[in-house]
Amino acid sequence: MPPLDETMRQLLAAPREAGTPAAAAARDLVARHLEALGYRVERQRFRFAPSAPLGLPVFGAGLGALGLVLLAALTGTALPGWAALLLLAGGLAAVTMLAVGVGLGWVPIGGAAREDANLIATRGTGPVQRWIVAHLDTKAQAQSMAGRLVAVWFVMLAIAVLIGLAVARLWGPLPLVAAAGGAALAVLAGALTGGGRLRGGSRGARDNGTGLAGALAAAEANTASNTGILITGAEEFGLVGARIFVAERSGAIEGSVIVNLDTIDQEGQLAMVSHDARGMQLARQLAPGLDAVGLPIRLRRLPLGILTDSVPFARRGLPALTIGRLTWRTLRLIHTPADTADGLSLDTAIRIGRAVAAN
Repeated sequence: MPPLDETMRQLLAAPREAGTPAAAAARDLVARHLEALGYRVERQRFRFAPSAPLGLPVFGAGLGALGLVLLAALTGTALPGWAALLLLAGGLAAVTMLAVGVGLGWVPIGGAAREDANLIATRGTGPVQRWIVAHLDTKAQAQSMAGRLVAVWFVMLAIAVLIGLAVARLWGPLPLVAAAGGAALAVLAGALTGGGRLRGGSRGARDNGTGLAGALAAAEANTASNTGILITGAEEFGLVGARIFVAERSGAIEGSVIVNLDTIDQEGQLAMVSHDARGMQLARQLAPGLDAVGLPIRLRRLPLGILTDSVPFARRGLPALTIGRLTWRTLRLIHTPADTADGLSLDTAIRIGRAVAAN
């Protein structure tokens, strides 16, 4: 078996966009590493729409158009005061449904469906009580994760402003400058979301090479037969692999806890991110075991604008959390060609993986 650092060197040498030959080669490499550790590895294959990252740009474009359409209803006298509020509510509902459909792959936009797979690694014959999860795939977009978060914040601000203007219209037509300001903000927010389209390739050293290093380190250190390793595919395309696993393997996850490792950089505060009370309780249980890593730990909820593979498990009612470590500098690198292994140490990720295995 090649040492972990050699496996990681090969994994981080090229992009691993889901549904591509490069991703398949990386998946085979990880599978061989896990099999050499004594795990039984199963491939759970699935198909997905590569247009899923367009969900946010579709919403942004719809929001910008809605802001312009609202101008007449906000400033004119031909329509009753409540018309702007009704138009806004209906427009937001329609745009949201379309964007969610695109983001979840239900409404594909161009491009043939791709095939990808999860790796399900287990030992023993008994039920798995803990799944350690990390996603394999990478993607590069016209904007970094930091840019995406800024776009989401502008979208929320634009929606709040448009709601405020629509409510104010109940008392009479609004000045054109106020309505135009709201429309301009909506158009700006929509333009910012346009960076969500795929462009180029990323080696994904931080997202999620570090999580893979942690998961493989956990697999090496693990001695329990009731711990499974799940390497998901197409996480960057709407958490597809995790959603497929939850939907098709309900028996395999019943009564288990989920520890997802995603973006564990060499700088920043260690975060244990949960989605509900069950996940927060799990975080409190695991936190003392991570003290040996020697980093301050913050327990928090998932920030708006970020999705992780622990989400589908939490929605299924399982205790689930994501462990990560990042800064704003990390966010500016994620989802860009600049996310390479140059100057990156995997030491923190590996130590966290080992600590999780021993916990």
